Amino acid sequence: MSYPNFEKMVEVISKLRDPDGGCPWDLKQTHKSLLKFLTEESYEFIHATEIEDYSAMEEEIGDVLLQVVLHCVIAKQNGKFDIESVSKVLAEKMVRRHPHVFEDPKLAKDDAEVKANWEKIKQKESSGKNKKYFDESYLHFPALFSANKIGQKTKKINFDWEDAGQVIYKVEEEWQELKEELAASKINKERVKEELGDFLFSAAQLARHLEIDPENALREANKKFINRFNSMEELIIEDSKQVSDMNQMEMDVYWNKAKKKEKGLL
Repeated sequence: MSYPNFEKMVEVISKLRDPDGGCPWDLKQTHKSLLKFLTEESYEFIHATEIEDYSAMEEEIGDVLLQVVLHCVIAKQNGKFDIESVSKVLAEKMVRRHPHVFEDPKLAKDDAEVKANWEKIKQKESSGKNKKYFDESYLHFPALFSANKIGQKTKKINFDWEDAGQVIYKVEEEWQELKEELAASKINKERVKEELGDFLFSAAQLARHLEIDPENALREANKKFINRFNSMEELIIEDSKQVSDMNQMEMDVYWNKAKKKEKGLL
């Protein structure tokens, strides 16, 4: 099995990090300075996948790979690890967690059994590490994603609401507490932030009980807003006007027209 283009790509990125003639920008980068790019490139790949643009997917997953290899090159220069050691650790983990593929097919007959075995193997791997139910790994993701993941774990250990109806009451309770903070004669911004966080966390748990991924729900809401705004702007331009010249009340008229257009009423 040969991957000449992969090897060439690693050579190119290694050259960028070469102190003798490499790229000044790349040479300044550290694991921490590159983190934001790993996040951004991952989300760009997600977007390309959602719209099923395979050309964009190919490019964006390449950008994700660039970040992976950059981290490996930096780590190699620091004597920590490299792309080969990373590949070794990953391959060994995949073999270990897929015994139904590499040992005995009878160990898992469907995806449900695969998931159950995966969790058992992970627990076995972490046994003896004095691991808490919730460690910092639950904070490694976007906030809504983390809230959903935390809720999934609490469900497994029976520390959860029985149904969505109970969560609705909790959401209303947190909403009321937020309103009380906002109605204070002197608003305490830290308290407002805390109550807003509680409200958003509860809303994420409601989404989970409704079997809706809150991260995806918000992404769809963002997409809907942008599409509607663009539609509104098109209507404004059709009337020989510019968004920058209008106030909110004037734009609201076109916003409502855009909503009707979405529903086929315009």
